Amino acid sequence: MSLDIGLIWNAVVDWMANGLWDLSWWQLLLYTLFTTHITIAAVTIFLHRSQAHRSLDLGPIPSHFFRFWLWLGTGMVTKEWVAIHRKHHAKCETEEDPHSPQTRGLGKVMREGAELYRVEARNEETLKKYGHGTPDDWMERNIYRHSVMGPSLMLILNVALFGVIGLTIWAVQMVWIPFWAAGVVNGVGHFWGYRNYEASDASTNLVPWGIIIGGEELHNNHHTYPTSAKFSVKPYEFDIGWVYISLMQKLGWAKVKKTPPRLRSGVVKPVADELMLEAIIANRYEVMARYARGVRAAVQQELEGLKARKARQADVSLLKSAQRWLHRDAEKVPANAAGQLVQARAAHPVIDQMLTMREELRQLWLNTTLSREQLTGQLQAWCQRAEASGIAALKDFSIRLRAVHA
Repeated sequence: MSLDIGLIWNAVVDWMANGLWDLSWWQLLLYTLFTTHITIAAVTIFLHRSQAHRSLDLGPIPSHFFRFWLWLGTGMVTKEWVAIHRKHHAKCETEEDPHSPQTRGLGKVMREGAELYRVEARNEETLKKYGHGTPDDWMERNIYRHSVMGPSLMLILNVALFGVIGLTIWAVQMVWIPFWAAGVVNGVGHFWGYRNYEASDASTNLVPWGIIIGGEELHNNHHTYPTSAKFSVKPYEFDIGWVYISLMQKLGWAKVKKTPPRLRSGVVKPVADELMLEAIIANRYEVMARYARGVRAAVQQELEGLKARKARQADVSLLKSAQRWLHRDAEKVPANAAGQLVQARAAHPVIDQMLTMREELRQLWLNTTLSREQLTGQLQAWCQRAEASGIAALKDFSIRLRAVHA
């Protein structure tokens, strides 16, 4: 009898140490990374791109799998996540934004991102206004809405498979989304990084090439084109979520509804017409990004001129300091930088003219009181002034603009 108890005790100790699946440390690490990556893929493909923005339709196989996996690995309810994210876009960078670091502070969003999510998830008005169109079948009403059940089942599975170390694996799985999505993307992605486009909010791209957060690091691209199923827009950017979507589309499991618009160019027209105006407005973010490159080229010429004239270091420093804000909309320039920008424009007429004409160009899609014929006339006049300005960067941009077509 004592032998049997000893054998049983040894078996229990062995199970607690190794579980049913005895893996080495690097295999456990791979398992953890693999399962958390599936969770990231489920969030970006199903919750974000398919449900919140309707940029693609998913077939029943991936849809049901992602719903089950999110319930198991996060406990998040589809309607809650979708409603909170849609409200974030609708109220971005305002006091009503559920998780903007611009209004709540980066530290708070990074540390308490998950708590901010839970608070907003209890807001019935948010769920009612922004949560429409999400799954409402038997599984959603009776299984997936129970947020604790899924993670509890994942905990049991991890401990059964790997023993005590399964607790650590489960902990990593549970903090993965709160850290990367609620903290890094929602926090840093609206505070620090590079911007391809002058979106109306503070969104940024964190890195041009990322796997850990499934393409969500290209946050400025997403906020510029929120209904696009593809987040990468530049050759050096990589959206692994789009790779998975493309594979599912080939399998017939997904149907992409929208991708970022492409600015097409052809033969340079003698004068701007309504079709050109339409193409410019439809691709206004890319147009302004190209204009920003022209501004940078003009700034570089001004700096070279200052160097050739052996100008004071203070004058060089002023232009370099202001350079960061020259491509930004006036309302986006911080108060503490506005003074430097005014001084730089006064000292450099070329830069001042380029920024003045930038704002005139922007008014083409901001002005809602003029007819298409009137706006086309303004575009024609703008191109004429640009090409007669004597500024090489401005002339070159205008000529390229006359080659744009729908």
